[in-house]
Parts: sequence; structure tokens; C-alpha cells
Amino acid sequence: MAGKTGIREGIVYAMIAVITYFFFQSAIVIIHEHIHSTTAFLLGRMQDPLAIIWGNPLTLDGWDEGVSYSTLYAAGLGTDAAIIAAMPLVFHAVVVTAGMYILLSPALANNKWSFHLVFWFIIVNLMELIAYMPLHAFAGNGDIGNINHGLGLSPWVLFFPGTILILLFLGILFFRILPRANVIIACDSRPVRYALLFLAAFFVFDWRSIFRIILLPPLSSGWEIGAIALIACVLIILLCRPGLAWIRRAEEEVRGKPGG
Repeated sequence: MAGKTGIREGIVYAMIAVITYFFFQSAIVIIHEHIHSTTAFLLGRMQDPLAIIWGNPLTLDGWDEGVSYSTLYAAGLGTDAAIIAAMPLVFHAVVVTAGMYILLSPALANNKWSFHLVFWFIIVNLMELIAYMPLHAFAGNGDIGNINHGLGLSPWVLFFPGTILILLFLGILFFRILPRANVIIACDSRPVRYALLFLAAFFVFDWRSIFRIILLPPLSSGWEIGAIALIACVLIILLCRPGLAWIRRAEEEVRGKPGG
């Protein structure tokens, strides 16, 4: 009976986590596009900051900030174009940094659901960063392409520091914050621990990219991105699965900390 109760608890939490993730994802894509348009408005390059193009809030297809980058380039305003393209990425990076700081502090150690909300909000923002860097670091369009084009940069200039920052964020998330989540959110539930790990890895490496392995022919354009995402997802699950010695030690450290 206890085993069935634990499994049920894991399923319920997984459902809550999925709902939380997709709610934040829909909110973030709207915020992302409005940061573009508001930046353009403040620079005098767009008349109405609310005039974004709306798309699908679940698949994230069809969204656009409504900024005419080609017009900016033609007018010699490449720097403005780069600033407009970069500001949402700066926002995501700041949110992830601040959120991780909060989760590593004692602030939410005794508030399971506040910890849950910040945890998944970080994951949505980190997923946005990974979708651009390193997965689309060499794209000729999109935010990274517009930054490179606007400033006349080689893609390698952003690739190295951007990738290092992402690796740092991933290390903190899965090797420092996840054990805290296991204690604060999952408590003694092993199924909830697995739900946290599997869903965090699946979402942070972009579930849409992972599904490209199934939907696209092998070695076709975009298939390699899905392969990288899938390998990273599986690797994190193997390295951070509940019951490993380092996970148990990290959880004990959390329990031993004041307020942990």
C-alpha cells in the first residue's frame, strides 16, 4: 500500500510540474517578445510595443516581436538591432541567476510550493537560453543571428562565453539545486525525486528538440540538435538519479543546514 501511495504521489506531482512548466512557458514567450518590442519602442524603432505577432503558446511556433530588422540594417542601425535582439536573453540570464541564488539560500527552505514555483520558473528561462546558446549559436537568423549581424561579430565570439555560462548554470541546477529540491519538494518520496529529475532534464534540454529524433529523418537538418539534446538529457538522468552516493551526501548536507 505504501508503494502504491508513493507512486500516486509521484504521478500527482509530475502532473502539477507539467502544468506549472507549460503555464510559465506560455508566460515567458509573451514576456520574451514584449521585451523585444518594448526595447525597440524605447529606442524609437517601433511605434507600438504591444504590436507583437502572436503564435502557439504550447509549441511556441509563430511568435514574432514585430520588429523589422532588415529595415534597421538598411538604415545602418545594426547596433540598435543587436540591442533589441539581445535584451530578452539578458532578461533570461538575470532571472536564472537571481532564481538560483534564491533557491540556494535558506529563504525558501521551509516553503515547498514557493520553491517549486521558482525551480520551474528557472527551468523555463534556462531552456530559453539553451535554445539559443549553444544550439543556435551559428544560426543566420533569430536573436543570436541578429546580434551577430548587427554588431558584425563572428558566431564564435558569443559561442564560447555563452556555452560556458550555460554549462555553469546546468552544473548549479543539477548538482546543487536538484538535491535541495529532493529534500524540500520530494521530502521522503522517491517517485517524486524521479519526477523532478526526469521532467527537469526533459524540459531544460527542450522537449521540442528531443522529439526531432522521432519526427525528422536521420541526419537531416535539425536532427543533430535533437540528438545532442537527447544525449544531454540521458546523461544528466544517469549522473543525477536518486540513490547515488553523491546525491545522498548532498541531501544530507541540505538536511543538516539551518532551515534546510
